[in-house]
Amino acid sequence: MLISLVVPCFNEEEILERFHARATDEMSRLGHDFHIVYVDDGSADRTLLILEELAATDPRIRYLSFSRNFGKEAAMLAGLQHADGDAVVIMDADLQHPPELVGRMLEEHAHGYDQVIARRNRKGDRVTRTLGARAYYSLINRLVDVELVDGVGDFRLLSRRTVDAVLELTEYNRFSKGLFAWVGFRTTTFGYENAVREKGSSAWTLGKLLNYGLDGLLSFNNKPLRAALYLGMALMSVAFAYAAWIVGVALVKGVDTPGYVTLIVVVTALAGVQMVIVGVVGEYVGRIYYEVKRRPHFLVKASNTGVPNQQRPREFVRR
Repeated sequence: MLISLVVPCFNEEEILERFHARATDEMSRLGHDFHIVYVDDGSADRTLLILEELAATDPRIRYLSFSRNFGKEAAMLAGLQHADGDAVVIMDADLQHPPELVGRMLEEHAHGYDQVIARRNRKGDRVTRTLGARAYYSLINRLVDVELVDGVGDFRLLSRRTVDAVLELTEYNRFSKGLFAWVGFRTTTFGYENAVREKGSSAWTLGKLLNYGLDGLLSFNNKPLRAALYLGMALMSVAFAYAAWIVGVALVKGVDTPGYVTLIVVVTALAGVQMVIVGVVGEYVGRIYYEVKRRPHFLVKASNTGVPNQQRPREFVRR
């Protein structure tokens, strides 16, 4: 059985060689044929040079380097397109996804599972981040059409048919956690101890995490739009009731001048609600805008790969 490892990289010069040594040692110990697909997501350091040096000495290495930073979603897509193993394992290069767990994944895969997911605990995470994540997953699972599990990320094994199914999903706005859940197939999960990043710092800032969470919320349902409709109807009902009450008071007691503060509060509140609704609609329209342009998910400036399993977008490649 041929195993493919897909490894997105972004400014990993400090850890990449150590990761490669541990990954190749583990795969050699397991005794399966394998290759590693590294995807350099527009790194600004020596990541590409290190990949070129490693590939020159190890024929099991395939690498691609993007023309700029297109994001981890694009990097995973590129890696899956160039991975032709019977099973594909997606993992990060920072060793927070221990290569030693691949053997456990292969054992579960041998039992007939198409997706084998490693779920990390949150030991060592900041309390605020842990609580925020739990609140986010509790909320999002009430809204989205697929189930997302706290602690489950991209570290997983996919069978060949699962990879082919994911590659059939060609949307530009990609949220892989949701896509993996959407394709389904037989899935199992096991837990592992949270591993600390050995070198460098995470590229995930608070702003990026918030945007990623918003992508997950909007990518797999239209409930925010439905909520905006319900909110508008509720406000309209309140407005009619309030208007009826004002008319009734005026008929009984006559017209009273005071009410300036109430008017300002109501106008301001309604304006705020309208802006929120316009923002929700704008998010969906923006996603439609990007989808209809049908731009490629990434452009490649350097690669040692051949023709992928599925048609790739146009590339600008230095070989």
